[in-house]
Amino acid sequence: MTAAITLAPAVALAVAAADPAAGAEAAVADATTAVTPALIALQPADGAREVNPDTHLVLRFAQPPVLGASGLIRIYDAATGKLVDTLDLSIPAGPTERTTLPQAPYLATPYVYADGPRATNATTKAGTPSTGADPGDPGRYQLTIIGGFTDGFHFHPVIVQDTSATIYPHNNLLAYGKRYRVQVDQAVFGKALQWEFSTKPHGPAKDTERVVVSADGSADFSTVQGALDHVPDHPAKRVTIFVRNGDYEEIVYFRNKRNLTIQGEQRDKVRIHYANNEVFNPHPPNISTNEVAGTFPSRRAAFAADNVRSVHLRDLTLETTLQGQAEGLLITGAENIVANTTIIGSGDALQVNGSTYLPDVKVIGGGDTILGRGPAFFERCEIQSQHAYMWIRNPAGNHGNVFVGCRFTTLGGGQTELARLPANKGRNYPYAEAVLIDATLSGISPAGWGPVEGDVSNVHFWEYNSRNVDGTPVDVSKRHPASRQLTMERDAETIRNYRNPAWVLDGWMPPR
Repeated sequence: MTAAITLAPAVALAVAAADPAAGAEAAVADATTAVTPALIALQPADGAREVNPDTHLVLRFAQPPVLGASGLIRIYDAATGKLVDTLDLSIPAGPTERTTLPQAPYLATPYVYADGPRATNATTKAGTPSTGADPGDPGRYQLTIIGGFTDGFHFHPVIVQDTSATIYPHNNLLAYGKRYRVQVDQAVFGKALQWEFSTKPHGPAKDTERVVVSADGSADFSTVQGALDHVPDHPAKRVTIFVRNGDYEEIVYFRNKRNLTIQGEQRDKVRIHYANNEVFNPHPPNISTNEVAGTFPSRRAAFAADNVRSVHLRDLTLETTLQGQAEGLLITGAENIVANTTIIGSGDALQVNGSTYLPDVKVIGGGDTILGRGPAFFERCEIQSQHAYMWIRNPAGNHGNVFVGCRFTTLGGGQTELARLPANKGRNYPYAEAVLIDATLSGISPAGWGPVEGDVSNVHFWEYNSRNVDGTPVDVSKRHPASRQLTMERDAETIRNYRNPAWVLDGWMPPR
């Protein structure tokens, strides 16, 4: 075994903190002349007890560390010597360039969302295909199972931010009541490292109605995903996951949940984010995603709630930090609420499939900022986009996107359209609906809508009482001919209906 430095809880770290120069000198890798920054803190610390099994491993250095392109990080059961997890840095995290594939079909039969015990990395090999998916080459990139999605997600085993390096073990491999030894090869940070910690004897009771997440490890869970993996899918009473203020860099994916609230402490201080998009986590080569109900789930969002019902997201910031087709939030299901939350993405920043009520939400994106099949009812929201705000894809059987008292602000100083409806690889959406009631508009082109292609006889690109920022009426004299201006004299009942969430959301009246 490579010689390693064992960090004592109060000795090695204290020396490095007191004398960074000495610490840096001591950290010179054997047989090399490279100088590794002094390691000044670990989370969890060497010898720590009562650690959450979902913990990430955070190393804080005196200066920014340089991450190697090879080397292993291994986690052992310290009592038995059994190898529990291995991270191999010679394996790339995931694709960085789009692969051009033939247009793949959608699933012929609905994707199977099986109830029962969820598959994890502890029970199932990541890359195990589900519902007809082609696994591709599962050994080519890093891969981990998140939220029971056995096809797996590409991920970064180590992320360096400034002077901190965070190690991401494969999800669900660490357990309660264990003592673990972490060994880091010299090639990873320039110096071999080793330390130990012990996990809590047990987690919260399965029937608890409230669990708490804290990024510093001081609560029931250290990650949002860890809490989601713990709570039951169908609780007898509503369960709340309370997320303390902090930075949570993780892909969040969960499915089949009911009667669940994820409540942030403060909207702008609970940031859940990851560098994810369609390139990094693409759809299978043989199945398309997103556009058709029941097809294969997407893996490109930073935060995805899949096949869920009565899930409430409140007081959060959800963000993807990559460009391209990249949702900050993708939510699919029925009777869900996203409230007082900020959603940041690139193209397709927010995708909504299924009845969803969105009060006091802020959405920021690069174009086609709101995507999905609806129905979605937005109230008192702020939407910011650099290019067209929406590409709506609702079918005839449900409403699309309805906005009441919302503000649309175009980024970058130019003008763009509220929604577009071009032909999409031979497919179009002839029942697309976007209705604005009492909207405030800034940076919207005179046409307001477009391009619009195909049969528009059932397209609802409608506005009522659109205003400029100064409160004056918007000049709608040059609006696209496929759009329509509603008037109280002619359309009073229609306007009244569109103000009613239950009328838009398939008869469901959300609490307001």
